Amino acid sequence: MKIIDRYLAGAVVWGSLVTLAVLLPLIAFFLLADEMDLVKDQGYRLTDALIYVSLALPRFAYQLFPIATLIGALVGLGSLASRSELVAMRAAGVSIARIVAASMLGGLVLAAIAMAVGEGIAPIAEQEGMRLRTEALSGQATLTSPQGFWARDGDAFVNIREILPGAELRDITIFEVNEGRELTLATSAARGRQVDGAWVLEDIARSRISPDRVEVERLDRAAWHSGLSPSLLEVVVVQPQMLPIWGLHRYIRYMKANQQDAGPYEVAFWAKLVQPLLILAMPFVSIPLLLGSSRTTGTGARIFMGIVGGIVLYLVSRTFSYLSLLYGLSPVLAALTPPLLFVAVALWVLRRVG
Repeated sequence: MKIIDRYLAGAVVWGSLVTLAVLLPLIAFFLLADEMDLVKDQGYRLTDALIYVSLALPRFAYQLFPIATLIGALVGLGSLASRSELVAMRAAGVSIARIVAASMLGGLVLAAIAMAVGEGIAPIAEQEGMRLRTEALSGQATLTSPQGFWARDGDAFVNIREILPGAELRDITIFEVNEGRELTLATSAARGRQVDGAWVLEDIARSRISPDRVEVERLDRAAWHSGLSPSLLEVVVVQPQMLPIWGLHRYIRYMKANQQDAGPYEVAFWAKLVQPLLILAMPFVSIPLLLGSSRTTGTGARIFMGIVGGIVLYLVSRTFSYLSLLYGLSPVLAALTPPLLFVAVALWVLRRVG
């Protein structure tokens, strides 16, 4: 990579990371403000809220990367334009295409960072944050393992292999013990769900264990008096934003195999696939905004343009996501249309400026 390419790419990366460093504390402040209403509620402390907010920030960083890249490219390259460096480069024979390509190299670096955060750090951090938050609010200890979700419920130990959205449970086993920690009752149920605020188990096999024998009975349906709340179980409900791309792919296949609606997960899957391309495109989108009156445009105006562009991108993206879910629009089309529209407009402006 030549010196000029590194210089332009470095300006984009530096501007974007600084922008992200400014935006994330603001997000953290608003998240913490929301959590303050729960502090001292059922043992939820300020330290618990701070830990939860800290663990939630990687996901917000991942979601903010396109906007931060757009603002950062405008600020970083704009500072070069203000010092007439871009003009000097063009006067020295550096083409607009070369400036765009070098800027997009910075976008490539940022896309790689975003993928590392969004696919590696954010899903694990947010899942752990949700678990700690819910445990602090409910006072119940939980464990998520390869064998499913475990929780203590009074004198019983509950194992749930699968928790679906809407607090629908699959493959439930309940072990009840006496005061001497001896197993007295083991209950297995194929399904469980809440009906009118109470848990109901279906397709049940119940084993009563005594020192000299084991009695087994089968029930089609029975009430389950449990202290486990749907809010506690939401900790391990598969949320689209908490899954990496490969996790979303596996879960979509599972839901389709079980004839369930995988629409929100398909939209999230394609949005995550498009995210690196969107970040890569942001420096390209910024170039037309810088050319022309670049020397007379202040940093504040550039930041304002980046914020407006980011808001428009977010609104357009959300609109297409809702259209996909409501009207059966292709998730691929919903994910690709907003960035393609931005790139098309940028290309049109760039041609006029060129």
